[in-house]
Amino acid sequence: MNIALLANLKQNAPTWPDMSPDQWDDLDSWETIQAITIALEKAGHTVTFLEGDESLYNNLKAVKPDICFNICEGHFGDSREAQIPAMLEMLRIPYTGSRVLTLALALDKPMTKRVLAYHGLPTPTFQAFERIDEPIDPDLRYPLFVKPSREGTGMGVSAESIVRDESQLRVQLKQIFERYNQPALVEQYIEGREVTVGVVGNLVDPTARRIPEDGEARRVFRGLHFFPPLEVDMGAYSNEEAGLYTNNIKVGLVDTFHYLCPAPLTASQIETLNWLTAVTFRVLGCLDVARVDFRLDANDDNKPYILEINPLPGLNPTYSDLCIEAAADGWRYDTLINRIVDETAARYQLKPASKRRNKVIADSFIDDQPALALA
Repeated sequence: MNIALLANLKQNAPTWPDMSPDQWDDLDSWETIQAITIALEKAGHTVTFLEGDESLYNNLKAVKPDICFNICEGHFGDSREAQIPAMLEMLRIPYTGSRVLTLALALDKPMTKRVLAYHGLPTPTFQAFERIDEPIDPDLRYPLFVKPSREGTGMGVSAESIVRDESQLRVQLKQIFERYNQPALVEQYIEGREVTVGVVGNLVDPTARRIPEDGEARRVFRGLHFFPPLEVDMGAYSNEEAGLYTNNIKVGLVDTFHYLCPAPLTASQIETLNWLTAVTFRVLGCLDVARVDFRLDANDDNKPYILEINPLPGLNPTYSDLCIEAAADGWRYDTLINRIVDETAARYQLKPASKRRNKVIADSFIDDQPALALA
């Protein structure tokens, strides 16, 4: 197939005086673009990289892709991750990953948590602050955790994000407002281990954005493949990180990332995490691939709390969580990338490009989930 690889490169991002130093931490590197391109070409595809900015509309008209591999984070706006998919839907071009509503919703962490709370899923008690002097919800108890509402890659997360009294809270709110110009998410701080679970696949149609009333596990799991959970090895980092998966770990220390994968968890714990990953995937309406982040409460028998879901997980072959999890599951990097494409092709009822592409998938993925509809 003719695939357009759509992304926002850090080196192409706009700049301006006094911009925040972490402004573009969630954008992609050329290393990631090259790795994805090589993986797709191994399966017989033709790949063209296109920057996901205002030039994309005309470039898509020129390239005429069969499908777009979309990892665009966007530059501006509170629904920036949904902007390129909206364009692709207008042009009726198939693309990998979740659709407009899901991407807009998942980027807004308080809105995501409202959906989770509506469905009775475990997520820390929270409040979205718009003003520094806004009254504190009486349901919140210190210590609290403060972060921007609409950022990724741990932006705004540091040891100071944990606040233990009102004075510290107001200082952090002020910093979030000034640095990111958006509401702040304040939630109950969950002391404990940080674990993430990656998933590829699609729920078998038809599905609604709700948990099946009968609670039957197969209906929730069917069509998804769960990777081994990854735990950030916080014991390998200095006390300056305060036991948090900080922006510094994700960006500044990325070349020396310390993790445990598979995470040392019991079979029962993994089953629970997989269940919560599946229902979060379902109620947010995710497609093809996602990653769900958890905290295990050290003060409540390691009870898992859902922190957020990322329907555009990082795909750097060296350090991205999802890629590490796939490798721990025995998947090659090209297997992961082409599985995402195959899931998308199946949704749009597109035929694979070659027998070699079928072989890449067949040799690398065997489980008891329904087979992909490959011609």
